[in-house]
Amino acid sequence: MSIRRAYNLVRQSVEPSRRLTFEGFSILCHLEVSEVPVKTSDIADYQGALRPTMTHRTNHLAELGFIERGEGPTDRRNIVCSISAAGSEYVHDLAARTCACIASGQSLARTNPERIIKYADAMGSLYCAAGDLVLLGLLGSKDRTSTVTGLVDKLGLLQPTVSMSVSALAKEGLVTREKSNPYSARSLCVRLTDEGYEHANAVADRISQLVVHRRSRHPKPDVAE
Repeated sequence: MSIRRAYNLVRQSVEPSRRLTFEGFSILCHLEVSEVPVKTSDIADYQGALRPTMTHRTNHLAELGFIERGEGPTDRRNIVCSISAAGSEYVHDLAARTCACIASGQSLARTNPERIIKYADAMGSLYCAAGDLVLLGLLGSKDRTSTVTGLVDKLGLLQPTVSMSVSALAKEGLVTREKSNPYSARSLCVRLTDEGYEHANAVADRISQLVVHRRSRHPKPDVAE
């Protein structure tokens, strides 16, 4: 949540023409940590995305000059992607800015940009829509309740995005909306329902299973032949 909130804030400050969704950012992170070019189909599998969706995402990254594409070394029908020098520079800049946006006292407040890239790479394998983030935000709130303004601050999302997500979740029966102030039409309290609580816990469980690999502190000893 710390990384997603921080990246959402960074994304709002980026000029629209260079703005990336978290999925786009995580693709760059995935390619940055990869030692070899990656097939587009494998990137789609990594993100659990349909091939046309991944083609659109990689086209956008290629148009921005952040990735390079070519034919597979053994099968020309396979398109492989690798991060460009510009993409590597950009992903490190985004990671550094994301790192700087994690406030003191929050989780990962003492991490570094290199670790942000590894976390984003791991997180890219699990798609979380804005509605899922809202549920997670409520799950971590006192009494599973928050105002829309509180969720905006907690998630780093724009208010219209949070409001639309809350409306959609309410239709699904995952949250309820109540007036926290009877004298204000804008003061709404959002609360997780029992079904929403189960859904939020399921998302949290999937997140807890993500593995972020650490670089070994000691080099492996050479093995005698």
